[in-house]
Amino acid sequence: MDLRFGDSKPTDEERAAVDALLGPPESSWEGADRSDADLRWARGGREARDRRDQLLPALHALNDRVGWISEGALDYVCRRLTVPPAEAYGVATFYAMFSVRPRPATVLHVCTDLACTAAGSGELCAAVEARLGPESGVKVERSPCLGLCERAPATLTIRAGHPARPALEDEAVQAEGGSGGAAPGDGNGKGRRGRKALHATAVCAPATPDRAVTAATAPESAPTEPAPEAAVPQSGDPTLTLLSRIGTVDPTSLDDYRAHGGYTALRRAFALGPAAVIREVTDAGLVGRGGAAFPTGRKWQATAAQPDHPHYLVCNADESEPGTFKDRVLMEGDPYALVEAMTIAAYATGAHRGHLYLRGEYPRALARLTHAIEQARTRGLLGDDVLGQGYAFDIEIRRGAGAYICGEETALFNSIEGHRGEPRSKPPFPVEKGLFGKPTVENNVETLVNVLPILTMGAEAYAAIGTPTSTGPKLFCVSGTVARPGVYELPFGATLGELLTLAGVRDNLRAVLLGGAAGGFVRPDELDIPLTFEGTREAGTTLGSGVVMAFDDTVPLPRLLLRIAEFFRDESCGQCVPCRVGTVRQEEALHRIADRTGAAAADDIALLREVGRAMRDASICGLGQTAWNAVESAIDRLGAYE
Repeated sequence: MDLRFGDSKPTDEERAAVDALLGPPESSWEGADRSDADLRWARGGREARDRRDQLLPALHALNDRVGWISEGALDYVCRRLTVPPAEAYGVATFYAMFSVRPRPATVLHVCTDLACTAAGSGELCAAVEARLGPESGVKVERSPCLGLCERAPATLTIRAGHPARPALEDEAVQAEGGSGGAAPGDGNGKGRRGRKALHATAVCAPATPDRAVTAATAPESAPTEPAPEAAVPQSGDPTLTLLSRIGTVDPTSLDDYRAHGGYTALRRAFALGPAAVIREVTDAGLVGRGGAAFPTGRKWQATAAQPDHPHYLVCNADESEPGTFKDRVLMEGDPYALVEAMTIAAYATGAHRGHLYLRGEYPRALARLTHAIEQARTRGLLGDDVLGQGYAFDIEIRRGAGAYICGEETALFNSIEGHRGEPRSKPPFPVEKGLFGKPTVENNVETLVNVLPILTMGAEAYAAIGTPTSTGPKLFCVSGTVARPGVYELPFGATLGELLTLAGVRDNLRAVLLGGAAGGFVRPDELDIPLTFEGTREAGTTLGSGVVMAFDDTVPLPRLLLRIAEFFRDESCGQCVPCRVGTVRQEEALHRIADRTGAAAADDIALLREVGRAMRDASICGLGQTAWNAVESAIDRLGAYE
């Protein structure tokens, strides 16, 4: 039996939000006024079902316009797309940024994850909640990582309302130094349409109670967000490869990008041909930078060889690992590089359509990439005839809505297709049956951007960087108790100590977390670990996506472990029993032993080990398989409960 919404009807504002995305309904079956033709046959069923992938954008349209998703609005979306209400409800309730219960139009997300917790986000949240009562019209929500770890603690304000202006005008405001706040208007939050509540975002980091409250109550007066190069302490260093343009090139200017070597790599790709491009990537030894370290050339070759068509390219820009923000900096500071790299990857693998799945918490990256894609399309660098080579390729941005699990590739595919973002069982693998059941190549932002220097300098020169088995440069996200947090670029093989010296590690170092919440802790006397995939593996830890979080002895380790357990319990999709139950049992045990040590905690530590092994061995995806890693390393390497 399916879910029914009874007599709930959408408001005019809700209908307008959905119709702006999907177009006006064509028949009463989709919500239009009834006509005689509608009484004789149902129209558009198959066509509507083929648009199931518009479910997530439709939910975003409602959330952006109204601030929450009512039963009537959800029922209207279901009629427009011929989606069963129960399935649509399951999707709407899957994502943290959506709400199916009434809430104020303004939501203030306060990050309470690892870096922000260490920087005092708990006190910040309490102070903000005390000042913003129910009468303020602002809902305060404790949020997982916002990807602003170098400026912890951080907040993100989202205010629903009628869209104020096109994306290109948003970008123009960004380029003039705005923070993605409210639309230009009369200074009172009124935009060109004269509405008080315009869809707006305001990032505040580092946040204080005063700054956070100002951003929530008057986003147009929010402090200006720093330029992307502020997150790159090495900015201006001529030896940089991946970060060389950040702080040097205007991220909104296609001409400036091309003047600094932009689209040289794509021209060489067209000169080489698809097979030769894949050979270059393979010979360079490039492996995935998202944590799995799978050989990129092998993935591309496997996708290109599939006889089934069409092929798809997916860029995974949903970096949600606590402590990770390198992809955000690349997208904000060098967006055309990602557009060019996606075009090369698609050309090599025979794809003509690319999907860029972007974190919902990255408003400036969304504006920058929207502008870059539109400019590339206007200038013939995307579209039916890229660079006059007879090759067609275009990119569509899909916004996530706050789900860590959607960083897993098959969960990401489900999310794009309009289903709950739950991982799929493998095989079949994405190179055989991925997005929409077709061969798909999926890479994250850093992996794709590495393709540009491979083609410009050549595979041999690229492979000479780093070590024989971990080639090329690597980006590291350094945060926590260091003097200069930010994104650092180093060749593979540099040691953890060398990286922390660059970042200015402080006295009384207690522990370093490598790989984020899914990674592991190392001791202060282990800083000679080489930062390579094989080096960290031999040291009994993981490099992951490049997270390096330093904690001094002022940070309570048990509270940090409990926050990691809470994170995995919240983010588990619940599909498989080992993860769904195991993450809850892990959190419960850590609550019990938070204030106990020695023999009193021995039984619960033994239980933690048993639960951790079960999750690692039996969970469907990497979330459950790695949920025990950090806790295990803290117990075994740091003696957290001794």
